[in-house]
Amino acid sequence: MKMILVRRFRVLILMVFLLACALHIALDLLPRLERRAARLPGDPGCSCAQPAEAKAPGWAQARGRPGEPPAAASAAGDAGWPNKHTLRILQDFSSDPASNLTSHSLEKLPPAAEPAEHAPRGREPGASRPRDPAHRPLLRDSGHRRPAPPPGPSGDSSLLARLFAHPLYSGAIPPLTEDDVLFNVNSDIRFNPKAAENPDWPHEGAEGGEFLPTGEATVDSYPNWLKFHIGINRYELYSRHNPAIDALLQDLGAQKITSVAMKSGGTQLKLVMTFQNYGQALFKPMKQTREQETPPDFFYFSDYERHNAEIAAFHLDRILDFRRVPPVAGRMVNMTKEIRDVTRDKKLWRTFFISPANNICFYGECSYYCSTEHALCGRPDQIEGSLAAFLPDLSLAKRKTWRNPWRRSYHKRKKAEWEVDPDYCEEVKQTPPYDSGHRVLDVMDMTIFDFLMGNMDRHHYETFEKFGNETFIIHLDNGRGFGKYSHDELSILVPLQQCCRIRKSTYLRLQLLAREEYKLSLLMAESLQRDRVAPVLYQLHLDALDRRLRIVLQAVHACIEKDGLGSVVEDDLDTEHRAATER
Repeated sequence: MKMILVRRFRVLILMVFLLACALHIALDLLPRLERRAARLPGDPGCSCAQPAEAKAPGWAQARGRPGEPPAAASAAGDAGWPNKHTLRILQDFSSDPASNLTSHSLEKLPPAAEPAEHAPRGREPGASRPRDPAHRPLLRDSGHRRPAPPPGPSGDSSLLARLFAHPLYSGAIPPLTEDDVLFNVNSDIRFNPKAAENPDWPHEGAEGGEFLPTGEATVDSYPNWLKFHIGINRYELYSRHNPAIDALLQDLGAQKITSVAMKSGGTQLKLVMTFQNYGQALFKPMKQTREQETPPDFFYFSDYERHNAEIAAFHLDRILDFRRVPPVAGRMVNMTKEIRDVTRDKKLWRTFFISPANNICFYGECSYYCSTEHALCGRPDQIEGSLAAFLPDLSLAKRKTWRNPWRRSYHKRKKAEWEVDPDYCEEVKQTPPYDSGHRVLDVMDMTIFDFLMGNMDRHHYETFEKFGNETFIIHLDNGRGFGKYSHDELSILVPLQQCCRIRKSTYLRLQLLAREEYKLSLLMAESLQRDRVAPVLYQLHLDALDRRLRIVLQAVHACIEKDGLGSVVEDDLDTEHRAATER
């Protein structure tokens, strides 16, 4: 009798499993069958060739339009549900231009078909939109323009331009050899611009097309993210006057998003976004408003990651002339059309819902803050975030991860060794790679950078493996900076106080930025004003930068009084000035 019951139980389990599989297949095929049944005679059935008037509305349009009957709204909502089987991820670098588009692509809408409610403020719906001849955005922007930055103290319209024209920002790097560049432009790896169908790239047969006799594209025709990758060398992530960086910032805010997936690892939700030109960026959504400070009872390892901190970190890094943070730009993202409708990540797709306030929300999967209570909600489907350009793929350019010697304990009660040992730096300087080269000076630069931002979360850093130990360190993951403007975390400065070492170029630039005519807060305000989500920082955070800069200079002055100028300040300018050419 017992054996019979066991067999029946096994058969029951098998039948339930088969029934679940059949139900899953039926649910997947149902939208396709309904679409075929509703297709007009003679329609070839290509989802990428639908006319503009057949475009299905998103959730926000399908819910409660004024003057629309409930039945029509319900039908529109059903039609707007994404068909995940028609979405394409272009990881195979397909040369089919149609594979870059979805049935909800804004690019297929003619200008006359653009809804009047999307017209920018202060502009008639039928008015033409000014376009930048140097850049043609694939995604229509919100149309609002930021006011011009205030003039500098001397009447110059650009304080940043005067700063970058200063002799301290004109030093050259040594001449580059093949071993000093991350990629050799003359290598066999080529990029086909036709595959991405970027309208700015030359087309076959066009006059002045920049193609080699072999049919391969020249470097000038490469997308900006690839130009950024090609420009990486042993001494800098990008050069001071590389036009591809500003163009890449524009691309991050305007390029059409073709696929979205959750990034694995990490404590908080991040999305990997792929663009139509095959570039990729890391998206961090907005979780806090500009004026919100980190609560005083929060530990540094449980703090929110702020999208605006990532944006501000890139601009601060460039003003300090470190150039070790990958380009980051702000962007308003349509959660329906640019995340939900283009993702094939089922785990992400299933977390979308509509809040009681009729806003579209999602929460994804991560270690912290990924639940309905911590959902990310749009207004109604627009969400602000930061997009950080990806570094070259690890399969092409391996990177080495280093544990920060002054890493915190990440424990509620324990302290790290450097917090209890005042001579800790002497031990570090006897350990490779800190016992030779300029790695200690790089860590001091990073320390100053983190202190100015208030970032306590620098547990690791990375370098490019090709360049060995004689290269710069990359300042990645700056989302926990700019959390408190009313508090200066002096423990971040401990490495500088213990080692008492600093580059002469860094020291002179800090002194320059402390002067009234080159005030750091004014430079940051002007630089950040160019971003699409400006103002990026709350004014009190800008004021805190000037205050913390004075604290850094006081710490260096105390070291000089104790150990002498020659022991503290490392003269790195002679090598720069001896270089024959300037990049």
